[in-house]
Amino acid sequence: MSYIDKIISIIERRDAGQPEFLQAAKEVLDSLRIIVDQDNTYEKAGLLERLIEPERAITFRVPWVDDSGKVQVNRGYRVQFNSAIGPYKGGLRFHPSVTLSIIKFLGFEQIFKNSLTGLPIGGGKGGSDFDPKGKTDNEVMRFCQSFMSELFRHIGPDTDVPAGDIGVGGREIGFMYGQYKKIRNAFEGVLTGKGLDWGGSLVRTEATGYGLVYIVNEYLNTKGDDFRGKKVAISGSGNVAIFAAEKAQSLGAQVISMTDSNGSIYDKEGIKLDTIKEIKINNRERLTKYAEAHKSAEYFEAGKGKKVWDIACDIALPCATQNELNIDDAKKLVSNGCKVVAEGANMPTTLEATDYLINNKVAFFPGKASNAGGVGVSGLEMAQNSARISWTFEKADTELKIIMGNIFNKLDEAAKEYGKPGNFVIGANIAGFKKVAKAMLEQGVV
Repeated sequence: MSYIDKIISIIERRDAGQPEFLQAAKEVLDSLRIIVDQDNTYEKAGLLERLIEPERAITFRVPWVDDSGKVQVNRGYRVQFNSAIGPYKGGLRFHPSVTLSIIKFLGFEQIFKNSLTGLPIGGGKGGSDFDPKGKTDNEVMRFCQSFMSELFRHIGPDTDVPAGDIGVGGREIGFMYGQYKKIRNAFEGVLTGKGLDWGGSLVRTEATGYGLVYIVNEYLNTKGDDFRGKKVAISGSGNVAIFAAEKAQSLGAQVISMTDSNGSIYDKEGIKLDTIKEIKINNRERLTKYAEAHKSAEYFEAGKGKKVWDIACDIALPCATQNELNIDDAKKLVSNGCKVVAEGANMPTTLEATDYLINNKVAFFPGKASNAGGVGVSGLEMAQNSARISWTFEKADTELKIIMGNIFNKLDEAAKEYGKPGNFVIGANIAGFKKVAKAMLEQGVV
């Protein structure tokens, strides 16, 4: 049995009830066979056994009182996965679907994503099964304060610097930071995604979506091509999807679709982003409102009729949630002539679909590379906090472009070095792994 197979058997036995983590770990481990099978140093050092086990996994109760005076209790998590190259860094997700498996999958992916950015940050993730939707601002504040009343013990500017994720935006970051500051009596860069007047960075809101488009554009440029005239299908309608659409449109693309949990819209004349921003950012309403406002748009209820991936496109950007793009969707994309798929969400493509796309010569960019813009600018926010300075939008955006360009070069070169040119999944995993593995070997068995 190979070293990789031994590790897979360990996690299958030990983490049998954690399907999301198993999926993420197997995807990475399978792609590392090329490098690990050539060098027994990793096995001698027990490196993979250490890599797949979090340094620390914290679970805690979060009691809070709703507006009717009833006590509610949620479960909180922080998984500090790997600090070999820097303090733990990764978002907090507030959503009813949050489990330890999901937090571990996200934290494991974060190790390699953060490594690819070139910044000195390790991998971690956290969150809660709390659902901010339908809650008043006061209820969200009381939950966030209770959540931080435990989390503060485990984080710090040189230890662990969380950020936002699904369900955690500027409002939630603000409430948590206020509670941290009160408890610790310290104004320090312990959260990223902060307000611009109290330590935040310009471009942070746009970073993941912009970065997604920047890495695809880097690839297109190597082919003598760009976004001009391309039809782009996007799923999701949160910050990642909205700002990916904004940047793609600014580069000359026609964005033709977006989705939310209730359904999807297809606009043959191109998505009107001002309407999307009004509906989703300002009013927090459903996409049915878009179809009501624009006669050129069609609305399809989720589970009925056409899916977003049924629409012919040149580039597909899944930006909603994990495992939203399955094998049938991949087949439809290939048959419709799609040439590029880049993940804006974390693991939105199933393993079967990923393999099908790669085998059919679609340029596929895994989320650990293509959506790294968010954590990249979070790292830049940490740097600005440490120096007590604030950069202009143009400087932060330029740094983001450089980060995404460097990421593309790293995964492209790694894929070629190991005889898999164009396989950006293998390239991303190997490039991210090598930096972390080197640091772990040099720091001993810890």
